[in-house]
Amino acid sequence: MRRALLLAFVGLAAVGSNLSADEAYLRELAKWRQDRETELKGDNSWLTVAGLFFLNQGKNTFGSGPLNDIVLPPDAPADAGTIELDGTRVRLRANAPLLVNGKPSTDVELKPAGGGKPADQVAMGSLTMFVHKSGDRLAIRLRDTNSEIRLNFTGLKWFAPNEAYRVTWRFEPYAAPKTVKVPNILGDLETYTAPGVVAFTLHGQPLTLEVFDAGAGENRRFFIVFRDLTSGRETYPSARFLYAPRPDAKGEVVLDFNKAYNPPCAFNPYTTCPLPTEQNRLRVRIEAGERDYHKAGTH
Repeated sequence: MRRALLLAFVGLAAVGSNLSADEAYLRELAKWRQDRETELKGDNSWLTVAGLFFLNQGKNTFGSGPLNDIVLPPDAPADAGTIELDGTRVRLRANAPLLVNGKPSTDVELKPAGGGKPADQVAMGSLTMFVHKSGDRLAIRLRDTNSEIRLNFTGLKWFAPNEAYRVTWRFEPYAAPKTVKVPNILGDLETYTAPGVVAFTLHGQPLTLEVFDAGAGENRRFFIVFRDLTSGRETYPSARFLYAPRPDAKGEVVLDFNKAYNPPCAFNPYTTCPLPTEQNRLRVRIEAGERDYHKAGTH
């Protein structure tokens, strides 16, 4: 059976109705992991983030010239214009027309993501700028499809699949959803809604994790930020992420730690990521899911 599982995982097992439940699961997991890597290498992925510039009140100059407040890669104009912060409003004033959401503009307000809408996008060749919120602070996040981080990406590393880390959890809702302020890796506070915790047993130990609401409509699910005793050793030190479906009528949730994955900060210093609360720092080893990108390990 072990050999059959391994063959299924690398895609060599037979396809179709002859697959066992174990083989079908491993094929699905292999596809999920490959899809994650494909998405990570895409034009709008976290690997393309090439800068994070926090805005000062008033004018912030931008361009490739070294004296600018926001110094862009050499392909950008030397003095492209200013980005002005007035309270919480951000305005672009360009010295020559730039594409803002696909339309040429020299003077326009830039809005961050919110209300289900993406942030306004300012395009200059391979570069894209947009307003990013880190807690209460506003910044310009820069994407570059030719970023060195993307071009030098070497692929993801994973623990071998282990069905012991597919656990059934019992959802325990709070009397009312809680608003939780969670510090990110830069020390800014991010706001999440926590509807409750999930309770489960792993390695014979009863555990709980607080979950956050994520998504909308049919895509509603639970988002989990956690740390465990592999953190800083085999896995990324700050945290790993995991999604879970919302509970069924019995309040049960099946969570698969084989799909635990690294936050963007594991690859890119220009990203911001939430840290786990004290409750979500598990005193067990989770030898499943994605390993630390910058350490040696098996794929």
